[in-house]
Amino acid sequence: MSSGIFYEWFLPGVWITIQVTVYSAALAGLVAFVVGIARTHRLWIVRFVSGTYFEVFRGTSALVFMLWMAFAFPLMFGWQFVPMYAGVLALGLTYGAYGSEIVRGSLQSVSAAQREAGIALSFTRGQRLRRIELPQAWPEMVPPFNNLLIELLKGTALVSVISVADMTFAAGLSRLATNESAPAYVLLLFSYFVIAFVLTRIMRAVERKAKAGIGQGGGGKGRFRGLLALKLSPEGEMRQAKTGTAGGQG
Repeated sequence: MSSGIFYEWFLPGVWITIQVTVYSAALAGLVAFVVGIARTHRLWIVRFVSGTYFEVFRGTSALVFMLWMAFAFPLMFGWQFVPMYAGVLALGLTYGAYGSEIVRGSLQSVSAAQREAGIALSFTRGQRLRRIELPQAWPEMVPPFNNLLIELLKGTALVSVISVADMTFAAGLSRLATNESAPAYVLLLFSYFVIAFVLTRIMRAVERKAKAGIGQGGGGKGRFRGLLALKLSPEGEMRQAKTGTAGGQG
């Protein structure tokens, strides 16, 4: 691969791949939490709608959905997506469905005693999620989210099919221009590996911080060493104060 092709085609393609990955991951994360939490809702209609979304997007091809967004959607509704946005939507909605199963499973792994303690303290569903369930479930989500993020990165190669000039598209152009396949695709493999390695290092740091936040693996003070160790409410603070006073008097 000549230096001109590298700087004019491949490097801009790397930047586009990073953009597609970041935008798709942000959308997938939002969808994962919304759908995953909805799948644990007490109302059956909410569970049914969110479960239907999960099953539909898990059972369809991201590539076919991307092609539909790019080519069929404009014919049906008269509105054309920018190719990059079509790719981001297809990847974000598809991988968000996979992520929702991670969120649902992690939330359900929180012990029932913790949820019951929140109910006993008259917490609303939102307060229980924010103060009890999500902080404890988050460390369990990070490792599978890391794997899903790497799969999403590799899935961004699909956007080249709808003419988004990512690094896979650039490698194909280089092969056609120089009639040399090996240099272009070896560089492409190496580039995906480097980006994936960087993302993995970032997610490992997030995982360590998440575990330290609940008192695992860091040796520091965790936010969750049991629900009763937390100052979750004014009533809890008063009980802790009384207990401390009584202990001092004894």
